[in-house]
Amino acid sequence: MDEILTLRMNHHQNINCQTTVQMIEKSKIVKKITSETDLNTLGKIYKILALSEIPFAAELAYTKKLINEINTEISTVEGFSYTGKVEDIVPCYNAMLLGAYCRLGLGHTQEAQKALNWIKKYQVFQRNQLTRWSHKGICKHGGCLNAVTCYIGIGKSIKGLLIYRDLVSQNDCDVNQLIDQGIDYMLKHQMYLRLSENVPISPHITDSIFPETYPLSLTDLVEIVGRAQLKNRIEVQPLLNLIESKKTVDGGWKVDYRYHYQGYMPFETRRKDSEWLAYFYNNWLG
Repeated sequence: MDEILTLRMNHHQNINCQTTVQMIEKSKIVKKITSETDLNTLGKIYKILALSEIPFAAELAYTKKLINEINTEISTVEGFSYTGKVEDIVPCYNAMLLGAYCRLGLGHTQEAQKALNWIKKYQVFQRNQLTRWSHKGICKHGGCLNAVTCYIGIGKSIKGLLIYRDLVSQNDCDVNQLIDQGIDYMLKHQMYLRLSENVPISPHITDSIFPETYPLSLTDLVEIVGRAQLKNRIEVQPLLNLIESKKTVDGGWKVDYRYHYQGYMPFETRRKDSEWLAYFYNNWLG
């Protein structure tokens, strides 16, 4: 088993931070992730999403430099923007970065709090709700906050809020209320199906993807189900059936989709069962 995954599985134990940082610096995965330096804004986002999955990665010099660059170039007065411009804030990237910051122990920073406040102020979790967000850059991507709100934005925002609640604060009433609203909406869709017909809502929503990227994936949905403790809800059964049907003959899962973009770095190949997916799926679904 990969040493970083073993560390992830045991990260709640009392482990010497300095010794662990020295260990992960020698990891093939970490060396691969940190080998690229000349990145655009999206590339930096994908790097920090990957690094946030690795325990103690916040202590790496590469991560600290990257966080400083994201704080300067991508964090705005309203939240995280994939271009660095306020008018281009979109729900998915803002929420993904909120989750990454929480995993890195940075959930209390002003940058993470701005991202959280954007979700509180502007994200909608039901159809036919009006948003207070007035910038039009979001419409370049199909209208994330139109009458039928983008399901990807809802899913990513709920995941970000769940991570925030689990890792930063359990007592934020606004966060808890928004999670309840969003989960209710996702359960109506049986997590991944259209209301009008029995087909997946969006591309890649039935694909296992790791590390995270902007499509809402099966991996995201499994984490949402696990964090929100939805496994026993009848509405989730079609999703659980889908996950079971995707098992390989060896009882594991393979990464279905490999995203291609500067900065995005898969942890594993698609040739064999994914140890990371096995860990996450078994962890979140018991």
